[in-house]
Amino acid sequence: MTIELTLLSAFIAGLLGSGHCIGMCGGIVGLLTMNLSIEVRHSFRRLIPYLLTYNTGRISSYMIAGILAGFLGEQFANWLPLENPRMIAMWVAGLFMVALGLYIGAWWQFLTYFEKAGNFLWRKIEPIGQRFLPVKHPLQALGLGLIWGWLPCGLVYAILFFALASGSAWHGGLLMLAFGLGTLPMLLTMGATAQWLTRFAQKIIVRRIAGTMVILFGLMILFMPHHS
Repeated sequence: MTIELTLLSAFIAGLLGSGHCIGMCGGIVGLLTMNLSIEVRHSFRRLIPYLLTYNTGRISSYMIAGILAGFLGEQFANWLPLENPRMIAMWVAGLFMVALGLYIGAWWQFLTYFEKAGNFLWRKIEPIGQRFLPVKHPLQALGLGLIWGWLPCGLVYAILFFALASGSAWHGGLLMLAFGLGTLPMLLTMGATAQWLTRFAQKIIVRRIAGTMVILFGLMILFMPHHS
């Protein structure tokens, strides 16, 4: 698999798709900040340590999940008699980008089924996250992010399938890192402008523009020349 292209794909999916999950993440940012002083909540400079540590924890969880998915994909690929695994992996990547674009644009909500399945694991680990509340120190925000990174999210699951198709634990971890970094601008900005940004990101026209861009990128991956 062309790792540079797939990393770019994951980053773009995070950048364009993060608006889709901003409603859920907005609630978490609310939990993160509600017990901080008014001076901290209304100062982006003072709030940034909490947002950075929370998102560091969240992205670290993504990387752990990506490493596990990539490792499982590698073991599965070793069982299959594939002549050109790179080409097949790129096709899978392109198809997932198209499917993810349809999901982001609210045309096809198939990933909600995976979110429902993920609720089983989430019920087991959510109580651990409650131990970090209320957040009064950046280290508590880090712990909260490490747990809340496992919150069921169709967008995350789509990139995890991407990591599974990579057939490498190392590549799987890098893919989830790239995806997490793509979500960072939206979620950091949300800490300062949560209400306005949430309303904007949830507009159907915004979601469909983002979804269309992800679909076009997926089609580019599908139809570009692949070499073994």
